[in-house]
Amino acid sequence: MALARLAALHGVATSYAQGPEQTVDVPRSAVVAALAALGVDAATPESAAAALAAAEAERERRVLPPTVVVWSPPDAAEGPVAPPQALAGLPAGTRCSARTEDGGVTEWTAAPGEAVPALPLGVHGLQVLTPDGRAAQVHLVVAPDHAPAPVGRATGLLVQLYSLLSARSWGMGDLADLGALAGWAARTHDLGFVQVNPLHASVPGEPTDPSPYRPSSRRFPDPVHLRVEDVPEYAYLDAAARARTAPLLDAAAGLRHAVLREDALIDRDAVWALKRPALAEVCAVPLDPGRAAARESYYAEHGEALDDHATWCALVDTYGPERAAWPDGLQDPRSAATARARGDLAARVAFHRHLAWLTEEQLRAAQRTAREAGMPVGLVHDLAVGVHPEGSDAWAQRDVFAGGISVGAPPDAFNARGQDWGLPPWRPDRLAASGYAPYRALLRALFGYAGAVRIDHVMGLFRLWWIPAGEEPTAGTYVRYDAEAMLAVLCLEAHRAGSLVIGEDLGTVEPGVRDALARRGILGTSVLWFERDWEDGARPLAPEEWRPGALATATTHDLPPTAARFTGDDVVLRERLGLLSGPYEEERARAEADLREWLDRLGALRLLPEGPEDEEGVIRAVHRFLLRTPAALTGIWLPDTVGDRRPQNLPGTWTEYPNWRLPLADAKARALSLEELTASQRVAEFFAGLRDGVGEPGSGEGGFGAGGVSVRVGLR
Repeated sequence: MALARLAALHGVATSYAQGPEQTVDVPRSAVVAALAALGVDAATPESAAAALAAAEAERERRVLPPTVVVWSPPDAAEGPVAPPQALAGLPAGTRCSARTEDGGVTEWTAAPGEAVPALPLGVHGLQVLTPDGRAAQVHLVVAPDHAPAPVGRATGLLVQLYSLLSARSWGMGDLADLGALAGWAARTHDLGFVQVNPLHASVPGEPTDPSPYRPSSRRFPDPVHLRVEDVPEYAYLDAAARARTAPLLDAAAGLRHAVLREDALIDRDAVWALKRPALAEVCAVPLDPGRAAARESYYAEHGEALDDHATWCALVDTYGPERAAWPDGLQDPRSAATARARGDLAARVAFHRHLAWLTEEQLRAAQRTAREAGMPVGLVHDLAVGVHPEGSDAWAQRDVFAGGISVGAPPDAFNARGQDWGLPPWRPDRLAASGYAPYRALLRALFGYAGAVRIDHVMGLFRLWWIPAGEEPTAGTYVRYDAEAMLAVLCLEAHRAGSLVIGEDLGTVEPGVRDALARRGILGTSVLWFERDWEDGARPLAPEEWRPGALATATTHDLPPTAARFTGDDVVLRERLGLLSGPYEEERARAEADLREWLDRLGALRLLPEGPEDEEGVIRAVHRFLLRTPAALTGIWLPDTVGDRRPQNLPGTWTEYPNWRLPLADAKARALSLEELTASQRVAEFFAGLRDGVGEPGSGEGGFGAGGVSVRVGLR
């Protein structure tokens, strides 16, 4: 069938495996829509046949794909490397010339079985000329064969930054709070990293979408995270500017007090409404020569991308976030109308460029604080899987995004309707044609201030579930990306930064993906409740059975805190919001059985010396279990240290639950400041008792009692 062959040539699936023995055919409409988003007309049998003939003819003429990958030892000076299949398949006598990133030129003549000459790591231009006169000019990615590896094991904290307010915050956690948390965690408890939610720029709205996973831009951070008083120019505000800023400081103190003492939710919009005019005052202070030079260097590094982002911000200031309401011509970042608007709004554009620089400065400062305090990794930043369709990246990179498509997930055992995340996907063909330039720039920016980067839904480097606009998630299909190229660019940028890479590989993972990630040194994610032997009655894995190349955690931002699991509060919450998949009593009984199984297991491993009735002891025992595994990194959800029962995000809710707006709180839901957290006796006891009876990773040895313990379970 022409449509099936055409789809295969463009990486569009016509079916997929839902289980070991179940193949699902995708709707023809999804295949046609995905091909249309890739610029291929397959609406009728005739157009599909014509498109297939054109695609096969183009492939026959093509000498090389648009991007070619060469894997090399990290020290490329070691010598020649084996050519990839694409280069190995060149006709004998093909003349090759590689112009490297630094302007050097390396030339060679292809011959069967011969290696590629030593080339520096980087993305180079490659020209080839075959003996029969066919020529090609493509991108050559020379990447280290693996990302940097952890040096020893490390334990760290996982925190949603907005939720962690200090006595100096303006109503939500900021980058100074992040640095303070990292310094305390390293020096007081010898922790090795702090992982935070995505800090990408958001899309303004009424109200702003609070989810950090639907950002405006993944390349540029959000200035709402700035600590205004830590901007050096703040110290040089004149008397008039200080008088204008004083009411803003007072209002910020009111926001902070409301969140910490009056049970108010975090209001990002209210925080930004105060920070923006304060930052305008600060940005008006002239820079000294050194800082002026640093800012210009930042501008030069980010070039057109920064100009585009700042222009988008200025346009949103003027016309609102919905592009359909903008004047004609402004939907195109390269139009004459946009050029005129950039000039007309020059002051606003300059302001947003300046804010991007200030935010990156404070991000780098927070990472320096973490490393100087002794953290071997430092800050772990989160890369969201995509961007908001009305955001800066989707506007500035419109040619790279697939129109009329959003990404999500197909139906599975946990969600029969599938998921639509409302994020436009990158076009794999346009990425390859550009040598993955947008992806490279994004990674380079993020790695610039990260000791490690967590890739949300890392399976998206291999394939994404594309859903045509207006359709249900069930009416989508998978579209493949060149995983080798995506991984090569990722390893290259991680190597340049000396940073680790963590892949969030939870959920539906097709066979071979985890092996491919492990082969490239990319750590996986292992969550306590999901680490089971599904072929052996869903038996929880023993500590020694866990994989070493992973970040091991008890929970995530989308799951209940550990205290909620062990008290049954998560079942009560989901029942109240109508989110249970079955009757309450059945769900409660299932949760109770799961709890009993885990308490038995923790007791048998001698990890619960406090006994099963001690809530704090149970939480410590769960983390002792994680430390018993061979996982390279162990992450502690910060709310677990104080017994917070509330999830930060409850999937399946919008207005029904305050997602992404809750401050860190204790077991009684009383908000805690950073100062109260660090002075907490419960936190001190958590860390003091954390390693009791842990033994060696994977040893199966502990330090209390023998065999299992008898437990009495009583979910509320």
